[in-house]
Amino acid sequence: MREGSPGAQPLLPTVQLGPHRVSRLLIGGNPFSGNSHHSGGMDEAFLDHFTNEQIVRTLLDCERHGLSAMQSRADRHIMRVLREYRNRGGAMHWIAQTASELADLHGNIRQAAACGAIAIYHHGSRTDALWQQGRIDEIKELLGTMRDCGVQVGVGTHLPEVVEYCREHSWDVDFYLTCLYRLGSGRGSGPIAEGRTEAERFDDADREAMCRVIRATDRPCLAFKVLAASRKCASPQSVRAAFEYALSHIKPTDAVIVGMCQKDCDQVAMNARIVRDLTSLATPEGSHTP
Repeated sequence: MREGSPGAQPLLPTVQLGPHRVSRLLIGGNPFSGNSHHSGGMDEAFLDHFTNEQIVRTLLDCERHGLSAMQSRADRHIMRVLREYRNRGGAMHWIAQTASELADLHGNIRQAAACGAIAIYHHGSRTDALWQQGRIDEIKELLGTMRDCGVQVGVGTHLPEVVEYCREHSWDVDFYLTCLYRLGSGRGSGPIAEGRTEAERFDDADREAMCRVIRATDRPCLAFKVLAASRKCASPQSVRAAFEYALSHIKPTDAVIVGMCQKDCDQVAMNARIVRDLTSLATPEGSHTP
């Protein structure tokens, strides 16, 4: 029996990602790598909390509460922790983000595929930087390497216009990672790509623009920054309201990605319960407005 199985909840509702079914709630890996998109203090708190052992425990908690997939960076640290997780019986699907700091991204993609990723996507911050520089088409070679590896092929972005461009030019893409907030990208120098979290903006007016694009594409979208990098976590009610907004404005064939930290409360259980509740209330056609 897999570690963490006692008391396991049923699998959450799922969506199709190529030949795979993934839960409509995925755990995001930013906190594991000390990336809060909130403050330097929160970054440090994540780095202190998320030892390898704690990451593994959190992933096993996710499985126990019905999640079937995770998303994270494809760097050496995360791939080492994934090995520990699997050695403990962990079985969630892995959706890998290219590690933009590496010189050989083609090699990075091949390594992630060899490490068991079912899907790989081009890092959204690098996507946005190339878009701003007028060099977006450079991504296509990397997408070709993903296709050659036999995984699902994705593009991550914080900009609705990037998804529109990919659609208009018929890119060979299976899915998108779509941020509900533009953050700093497209508003000047692009602080996301430069790692300046204090300059990031979370404007709720951005959410509808991205959600319109999400609803317009027939490709699955994995929406992230649903909780505005913890800015919508003041109360259980505000957390639920943020999930409700996201799930009611994306397609029923889409999912959401949320970073979770178990240090002060059981965020995994709470988020899984909210998503289970909201998806059980949705109509078969989904509650979004086309």
